[in-house]
Amino acid sequence: MVVLRGILMIGNDAPAGRDEVFGLLSNRRRRYALHACKRYETPIELGDLAEHVAAWEYEKEREQLDAAERKRVYTSLQQSHLPKMANAGMIEFENHEITLTERADDLDVYLDVVPGNSIPWAEYYLGVGAVSLALLSTVAIDIYPGFIPDLAWGGLVAVVFTLSAAYHVWRSRSMRIGAADEPPEVGE
Repeated sequence: MVVLRGILMIGNDAPAGRDEVFGLLSNRRRRYALHACKRYETPIELGDLAEHVAAWEYEKEREQLDAAERKRVYTSLQQSHLPKMANAGMIEFENHEITLTERADDLDVYLDVVPGNSIPWAEYYLGVGAVSLALLSTVAIDIYPGFIPDLAWGGLVAVVFTLSAAYHVWRSRSMRIGAADEPPEVGE
């Protein structure tokens, strides 16, 4: 599951509609290109960008790519994806060089990728909240172990929520486009 967070500004700084945002980032190759631009500093040469994107798509090291794989990605970036990103104001694309714009820096788009064997964060917090309410209910009606002070139960709930939130923040930051060596989706 992939969740988009952020607002994209297009044209005369008016917010883009949700469909425009999803349309722009609906293509994995454009997301990979954005990740590479954020990760490897811009300006970046089109050939280098194509190699990074192709390596992630084909799940190979850059040195293992063959000429056809490089050319396929290079051509589609040059003819389709980069012009679309430039029209949206996210990049400048001139003389085979790609530069992120301030708009892309302010965008701070990231993807939350929820692996198939995991649960979404909203459901996790709902479960922690339900267990906490059940625990505090047993404290309220005096059916908990008496040797544990009431304040310790409240402290336990606070610690569980704080640790959960801290892990959630760390995980979300690590899943942002450009935050890691590879895009979050590589290898899915």
